Amino acid sequence: MIEKFLIGTYTKRASKGVYEVELDTDKKQLQNLQLVAETTNPTYVTLSKKNIIYSVAKEVNGDDVHGGVLVLDGKERPAGTIETDFDKGTNPAYISVDEGRQLVYTANYHTGVINVYKIASDGTLAKVDEVVHKGNVGPRPEQADGAHPHFADLTPDGRLVVVDLGQDRVYLYDVSDNGKLSEVSHLDMEAGFGPRHIRFDADKGVAYLVGELSSNVAVLDYDAAAGKFTVREIHSTIPEDWTEHNGCAAIRVSNDGRFVYVSNRGNNTIAVFESDAKGSLKFVERASVEGDFPRDFNLSADQSLLVVVNQESDNGTVFERNADTGKLTVVQKDFTVPAAVCVAREAEFLD
Repeated sequence: MIEKFLIGTYTKRASKGVYEVELDTDKKQLQNLQLVAETTNPTYVTLSKKNIIYSVAKEVNGDDVHGGVLVLDGKERPAGTIETDFDKGTNPAYISVDEGRQLVYTANYHTGVINVYKIASDGTLAKVDEVVHKGNVGPRPEQADGAHPHFADLTPDGRLVVVDLGQDRVYLYDVSDNGKLSEVSHLDMEAGFGPRHIRFDADKGVAYLVGELSSNVAVLDYDAAAGKFTVREIHSTIPEDWTEHNGCAAIRVSNDGRFVYVSNRGNNTIAVFESDAKGSLKFVERASVEGDFPRDFNLSADQSLLVVVNQESDNGTVFERNADTGKLTVVQKDFTVPAAVCVAREAEFLD
């Protein structure tokens, strides 16, 4: 079976924009990398059910920099441009689609801004709300210059959760049908945690929050009725004797809820944790990614394979995943993927 993944990149070295790659699940290998759209720094990409690609991107003309959302026709290769919706300043770090309300959310790490856009019938966007995070920064050098929202996506019950690395906070917002945000609550993590991404297990009522700056993963209890998070436990993703730099990046939960995976940039591993019936974690292993700076990873539809993209070594690695133990075994490690940042399985959005 052939599965397709969109790849977001930094446009440096050989990279020219948004790519697509095939995963042959029978041969257990990546193949046929092709350029989808040439653009600058499309670091995060997503899809709508209408097969419209929404990518963060920017354009630079001398000292004039504009960043925002690039809207592409995902039914074409190369993908035709439907719209560019850019503001002055750098591009966002994260983008997601809310199919129920027909909205798009972006989180801008550099400006502290959460934008909400309404999707028109042709896929184009109109901004309908903006929230700016200010103050309450953490103690680490990476936090000193202000709020840094790094993630904005839906909770299982349809609220918007925003993870702010600069503020050591997790925000919860209600969203009106027309896209207006109203804060429900926020959770302050321990100083310097540096939260980056979050994933949920709705059946267990928990969320798993990865800390980029602390190299930790936290188990949060999510009380949907009260609209609040509480910290249950925190685990390190790196060895106790690790003294070099590490920054956690992506986090995924297996469909059966039994295992949680976190990428370590620096230690260059995928940390594997087992989740018990109530969502508490136990460390299983760290698997080498056979590359440098694993920015993102994803699972195949049947969960048998895990694909990781290594930003600084320009390669993709494929692991076979043991569904009983959660452990990973390398089956491919030398496939060229330039300066990759995001890997999105297309069928996950189009189904």
